Formats: sequence, C-alpha cells, structure tokens
Amino acid sequence: MRRARRLGAAGADGEEVGALEDRLGVMLPANYRQFLLTSNGWLNTTREIDRILPVREVGWARDLDPGLVAVWTGDGEGFRVDDEEYFVYGEAQDPVSLRPEYLPHTLKVSHTPEATDVYLLNPCVVTEDGEWEAWYVAHWLPGAVRYRSCWDLMNGEYRSFRGEW
Repeated sequence: MRRARRLGAAGADGEEVGALEDRLGVMLPANYRQFLLTSNGWLNTTREIDRILPVREVGWARDLDPGLVAVWTGDGEGFRVDDEEYFVYGEAQDPVSLRPEYLPHTLKVSHTPEATDVYLLNPCVVTEDGEWEAWYVAHWLPGAVRYRSCWDLMNGEYRSFRGEW
C-alpha cells in the first residue's frame, strides 16, 4: 500500500501558536494564525519558495536573515516612497515602491536554501481588520511584490502558479 504524501504538516495547536506570539511579543494576524493552526508548515508553494516555516522556525527577518536586511537597508540612506505610490497593490504595483526601513520589522515565514526568495509579513502596515501586509522578495525582483495580507499573497502565488496572470 502506497503512503500518501502531504505538502503541509498537521496544524499547530493553539498553545504552540500562543508560544510563538509570546516569543515574538505580538499577536499574529488572524489569517496567518489560522494557516498555522491548519498547517504547521508547507512545502513548495512555488518553484521559488522551498517551504513555509513551521511555528518553531518563524522569526523576525533581522534575526533569521540579517544579510537580507542589510542588503536592503544598507547605510540607511533609502529613497522615500509616498503613500500614493506605496499603497498600490495588484498589477499596477511597481515592485520598486518598497520601504526598506520596514524590512527589519518583518516576520520571515518561509525559507529557500541558497536563495533570497522569501515571504515576509509586515506589521508596519496593518489593514483595518488587523491583517499585516505581506511581501514576496526575490533576487530577480527590483524590490518586492506586496499584498494586503498573507491570504492575498497565497492567493496571488496560487494564481501565478496556475498561469492565471
């Protein structure tokens, strides 16, 4: 009898997610929290992302990937992106319209060995319903593709994977 392969792990329990929130010192956005309760990690969302991290490996980008943060924040002399340009999502968004000063505060939720492709959740930009902005950063992008939430990021990646845009 052949064993079924699962892409996602069994969900974390509420205590594990609560311990993560205590460790980070924040309340996670509801849709990411629900993801962890449903699947405590996930393999290969796309060819570029190797896995979404389980609760025990999630952490701040500044701690888990200081090199990524240093590349984007450099000497601190970044360019200024006004709100009108920054808060554009979807196809009209310019990936260059990034605020690198937010990067040290982002939560790293994925990992791809030997690559800079990563999913980040940004608590510096929060929607009215408490969701954190989500970023997809990759070595081949001149910035990041930003989404209003983790839910929107995952749906965007799914549509891209399916060739729907």
